[in-house]
Amino acid sequence: MISTTKPMTAHDGEAVYEMMRAFYSSPAVYTNGSDEIFRNDIAQCIGDNPYVEGYVFCNEEEIQGYGMVAKSYSTEFGKNCIWIEDIYVKPHWRGAGIGTGFLKFISEKYADCLIRLEVEQDNKYARRVYENCGFEALPYMEMKK
Repeated sequence: MISTTKPMTAHDGEAVYEMMRAFYSSPAVYTNGSDEIFRNDIAQCIGDNPYVEGYVFCNEEEIQGYGMVAKSYSTEFGKNCIWIEDIYVKPHWRGAGIGTGFLKFISEKYADCLIRLEVEQDNKYARRVYENCGFEALPYMEMKK
């Protein structure tokens, strides 16, 4: 079944919210998030925030997953940077090439940008997908305040 990546709309909000709850409670994500953060993220994706974009992956029958990207600039690499913040595919659609399709979509849309993402060390399946799409591990730790 064909999957399409399209911009997230207000109509997609509840479905994305439920997928975010599943994603952020899984071992694929280090932090748990909160309902307030999830709702705010969706509002920013469908609003006019120039720093974040939200997408849904769907066929004619259902939303199969979602993705969110954030925009920044990397002084380390000297170019604009797209951070893939979230990629979530519903369990029964995993292995169908949907995540790979999203990575290709973002790589083509932002061909002149550095594309970065985070992945948990233990998430071997996701790491393999990312490596097959040309991503490579960076040798340092990220910190936050």
